[in-house]
Amino acid sequence: MSAFIESLTSVANNSVKAQERVTQIDIKLLTTALTILCIGLIMIESASITTVDRVLESPFYYLKRQLFSAMLGLMAAFVVTKVRLVYWEKSGMFLLGVSMFLLILVLVPGIGKTVNGSTRWIPLGVLNLQVSELAKLFLLIYTAGYLVRHGAEVRQSFWGFVKPMLLVSLACLLLLLEPDFGATVVVMLTVMGMMYLGGVRFSQFFALIVSFGAAATLIVVSSPYRMQRLTAFVNPWADPFDSGFQLTQSLIAIGRGAWTGTGLGGSVQKLFYLPEAHTDFLFAVYAEETGLVGVCLLIGLFTYLIVRAFINGREAEKQGSHFAAFTAYGIGIWLGLQAFINIGVNMGVLPTKGLTLPLMSYGGSSLIVNCVAIGVLLRISIENSQFGKQALSRTTRRKIPKKVNKKSNRRLP
Repeated sequence: MSAFIESLTSVANNSVKAQERVTQIDIKLLTTALTILCIGLIMIESASITTVDRVLESPFYYLKRQLFSAMLGLMAAFVVTKVRLVYWEKSGMFLLGVSMFLLILVLVPGIGKTVNGSTRWIPLGVLNLQVSELAKLFLLIYTAGYLVRHGAEVRQSFWGFVKPMLLVSLACLLLLLEPDFGATVVVMLTVMGMMYLGGVRFSQFFALIVSFGAAATLIVVSSPYRMQRLTAFVNPWADPFDSGFQLTQSLIAIGRGAWTGTGLGGSVQKLFYLPEAHTDFLFAVYAEETGLVGVCLLIGLFTYLIVRAFINGREAEKQGSHFAAFTAYGIGIWLGLQAFINIGVNMGVLPTKGLTLPLMSYGGSSLIVNCVAIGVLLRISIENSQFGKQALSRTTRRKIPKKVNKKSNRRLP
């Protein structure tokens, strides 16, 4: 009987310890990310079921592939939550080298896979690796580590600010050769945002913004297809059946959604009208089927996800873990910026770019890397919690006086 009671006690203790481990994770962040992921899976099936059934005679083709990527992403995120941040920090230069190697490798004839004129993928059998997605995360981690190692130099010296920007600019040049202008904008703006939060002088930051703006303008003007996208963005209705076709169909879809939408599966624009309905323009189909109510809900979820990233970063900064803080800020800027650009493109606020909606749009590499980024944020919340418990334990030990033996007038151990 006593053995049975001891076994029950052991199980109860293990259960309590497991609950303590679970509570260390930012549950609000995890729940928000999973909610967006589930909405994305539902909308991918809704947006692609008709077209893929006619073309491939398999209505669940894209859903199955996205589910496979989601499982890989969730497993990768789980593994990442077990990796201490110090290993990420030490691997910054190595990850930078991997990014550069992959960005060069994808441009090698016979290795990179070309789709719609862009060479962005390396075939890996069951999955096509989109190099730019990995580069976003790796360059972000390198920048966070650099700001920790050379924080004083970045704040006081112009050269300390320029050195990492030259390396990032080289990576962006390789991205432009694919070409992937959208990823270039996201990477550069994310790194610039991290530099600003790292304390770089405003005059230097402003000069970089002007330089980047001038370079981006030159790149757009010098490229006929980018210039066509820009002119189509300014007035898509001037040529609604050619250059402005995709944007006009997206605007029609969003307009049809009205307040409450046409209902799940009720979109008309996805029926061979809206190109890339399950990838870059998934938001338009979502807006058509859920209406303004659904749009506000989704934007609220993304906003809260970004807020949680910054809250974890702020907490890490208070505890003196600057690498964790800069990494959390960088991931928040990256995901928020990419979501803003994708939604802006769908609504005609920004020129058309090939950027996915994080955690939602179809794409294995994008989804897996996004999940890994969420895993890093969860690891930051875990280490914040562990540091907080250690600090509380130390404070408690200092506040609670030890018992005194009145006879010997000595403190008991």
